[in-house]
Amino acid sequence: GEYTVAMAQMYPDRNFVGVDLKGARMWTGAKAALNLKLSNVAFLRMPIERIADCFGTDEVAEIWITFPDPYLSQCRAKKRLTSPDFISLYRRILRPGGLIHLKTDEPNLFAYTQKVITNSGGHLVDKVDDVYGSSTENELLRIQTAYERRHIADNRTIRYLSFHL
Repeated sequence: GEYTVAMAQMYPDRNFVGVDLKGARMWTGAKAALNLKLSNVAFLRMPIERIADCFGTDEVAEIWITFPDPYLSQCRAKKRLTSPDFISLYRRILRPGGLIHLKTDEPNLFAYTQKVITNSGGHLVDKVDDVYGSSTENELLRIQTAYERRHIADNRTIRYLSFHL
């Protein structure tokens, strides 16, 4: 919710939809959006596997995946939000030229996603190995959620990728 609200504030002429299964995250974001009187933000509490039920073909311009569960064990790899199955799902709703963004503190997920991009015929647009140790000018990368602030306090490196399918 926090990332969605922050982007909606930065870009009032664009619409943003946050998707999560956890109700508390949606409630926090929805409450903030209401308090800020934002009319360009909405939230869906649902499994991401059903996202194509809510958006049509080529309807989505960008997808932001921020600090997802990395599901590090190989037996749970299909649950990773950047797995080939999810990439196929995103391909259905993402418009041509649309971007997928990943922001994570997990180096294994970061490396895994780069392999998935290559294997799925995707094209890496931007790669930042250390968001706060680099001179990136992308203001969206400076948005911090409560989780991200905790990761930074724990001296974890924040990484970022963007790619086309």
